[in-house]
Amino acid sequence: MNKYLAKSKPEETIQEHTDNLLANYELLQKYYPEIRVNWHFLNLACMIHDLGKMNLFFQEKVSGGRRNKKEIPHNYLSVAFVPYKKLKEEGYSKEEIQVLFQAIARHHERDINFTEDEWTLEMKKLEQEWQGFTYDKLGEYRAYRSHFPAKYYQVTAHIFEGKTAESFESFIQYVLLKGLLNRIDFAASADIDVEKPNDFLEAAMTEQMNAFRKQNPDADWKPLQKYMQAHQEENVIVVAETGMGKTEAGLLWLGNNKGFFTLPLRTAINAIYSRLMDSETGIVREQQTDRVGLLHSETYGQYLIHEPEIEAMDIEDYFTKTRQMSLPITVCTLDQLFDFVFRYAGFEPKLATLSYSKVIIDEVQMYSPDLLAYLIVGLSYIQKVGGKFTILTATLPGIIPDLLAEEGVTFTRAEEDFISDRVRHSLKVIHEPISSAFISAFYEDNRILVICNTVRVAKAMYEELVEAHGDAEVHLLHSQFIKRDRTAKEDAILSDGQKGSSRPCIWVVTQVVEASLDIDFDILFTELSDLNGLFQRMGRCYRNRELDVATNVYVFDVECSGLRPRGFIDAQIHENSRALLQAVDGAVSEAQKLAMIDQVYSTEALEGSEYYEKVKGDIDYVKSFGTYELDKNEVKKRFRDINSVAAIPKPIFAENEAEIRGYIETIKTKGLDRKTKMRARTMLSAFMLDVPGYIFEKGNSDAIKINDYEKVTIFDCDYDTGLGLTPKDREKESQFF
Repeated sequence: MNKYLAKSKPEETIQEHTDNLLANYELLQKYYPEIRVNWHFLNLACMIHDLGKMNLFFQEKVSGGRRNKKEIPHNYLSVAFVPYKKLKEEGYSKEEIQVLFQAIARHHERDINFTEDEWTLEMKKLEQEWQGFTYDKLGEYRAYRSHFPAKYYQVTAHIFEGKTAESFESFIQYVLLKGLLNRIDFAASADIDVEKPNDFLEAAMTEQMNAFRKQNPDADWKPLQKYMQAHQEENVIVVAETGMGKTEAGLLWLGNNKGFFTLPLRTAINAIYSRLMDSETGIVREQQTDRVGLLHSETYGQYLIHEPEIEAMDIEDYFTKTRQMSLPITVCTLDQLFDFVFRYAGFEPKLATLSYSKVIIDEVQMYSPDLLAYLIVGLSYIQKVGGKFTILTATLPGIIPDLLAEEGVTFTRAEEDFISDRVRHSLKVIHEPISSAFISAFYEDNRILVICNTVRVAKAMYEELVEAHGDAEVHLLHSQFIKRDRTAKEDAILSDGQKGSSRPCIWVVTQVVEASLDIDFDILFTELSDLNGLFQRMGRCYRNRELDVATNVYVFDVECSGLRPRGFIDAQIHENSRALLQAVDGAVSEAQKLAMIDQVYSTEALEGSEYYEKVKGDIDYVKSFGTYELDKNEVKKRFRDINSVAAIPKPIFAENEAEIRGYIETIKTKGLDRKTKMRARTMLSAFMLDVPGYIFEKGNSDAIKINDYEKVTIFDCDYDTGLGLTPKDREKESQFF
């Protein structure tokens, strides 16, 4: 028997690699037997997918030689070993057998840079190698054909969605087969389990309740939490106010299933992750790195932060399991999960995974029109492949359930919203532009939160308040601080914003606090953005307190910054919100808030608005692309904020040049392990911020090259820890946040 290699570092034969796949196949089937994939075909695909590596060009390359230009990717050669005659005898249809051929042929997304004659010739050459190859697990499915009927497979063919129910079902079966083969293959190559079981969450939630009952024997799950537990098998949309225990409700709905918890902002995601993983008060206190993962653009950096807290943490293994979606619970951003809606080449593993997963979506009202469109299309696909979702949110724009219904998504809507009778807010509308003089009159012993629509206005407000009260008591937080300073400011506002805190202070912020920070201030002063944004902002004041003052929210509704066309706030929604607020003066209950949301964000109220047309247009846009029309890198660009540039402000670079250059050299050094390099990248990123495109384009910058694909940008601007980034030409600073 020839020793055919599948890979060289470390050396592994085709048989050994296939054995690892089959072990992972058994794990997947054991943990999730309900997946509606053809398990027989998946087993065959695991055994056959790499047999094309027996070709001599590949063996020469993997044994240390150079790649031969005539080499044909092994995935296109492995189809020679599909036992289609045996499968036909077993009663499988032509369409079903096509799915197996295509899943094997395209388990790598590689260009076809060869002719059909060249492909046929290489398949014939494989026969000699095949005769000397033995693998007892193939058994009666051992087969080889250099020619087979075109009805089963053509090298340039693909399986698309089609317009009939039959063709769509073939497409879904292909997605499941190919996607799960990829997951199993990736796991085998990375030497990890394809899945870790969720055999702990229900017991952990019971343990959590038992801990509550030690302090209060009458403790029980809240009505929201009981409702979610009772509707585990359904897609559910629920509105619940702050303090109703939405996180626990989502976990009770998840039960012992694979799940993804999505939130709109990284800071909120990091907070949920920390809450789950806390070794003393968290829900998951054992085997944490096999149970809960964090998935966003800064995952590795967050794992480095948590490394000292988690016992026996192997950060490389943990990061790999997270990226491969092998963990039972993953807290993540929408872009990490829902980019599959563009159906790019290689999207199948994500959608296949979601076919047996449950997705928890929090604070849905925070998503921009494009991300909301991707979410709606994504949920329609998740339902079609067998996955489940819940939307748990403090406010629900009526447009969202209507758009889901239009896309054929079915769900259970709770008959009543989960809100209390308590009143937390008393609101007064001030028909003036937001004013530092107005705010200063309320300072005294209060903890004051000032929310502006744009960075420009927030900076101006901060400077005026500092002049009046000094920078010891006045602080600023927005999106244009380097990561190191922003993290410190977030920690500080969390401290000042705790209910028990009594230290007088004024925090001037932008919408970055709307759904990301658990803070509870005494008085809120805010520009009007729109009604949804206003109620989110109000949630940062008297977060879990009964109203005990005459007024704790002041809304300024004149000359508000950030409106379209220059800004980001829909002008019609802003005006509708403003008109509705004219009748409000005093205490506002949670029920009143939701009724107002219904008035402003119903489909009827929004039809014809720029916002509505944008969401509808983005739904049509994402559906307009043909399957496999885009590549993965193009899709990443569509999800990324391409209107910003990650850069180091020039003053920060000057102050820390030696340290920054040291990190760059570490990243450039060949032979260093990934952990060392990733630690350097994380430390380097602490000096960076995302410079808005409109500011970057008007300024000057330099760059330090890391390699052919990466560089560190140094942006010429003013910067200090109090104010953040300031363009050299401040007069041109835009209204954008």
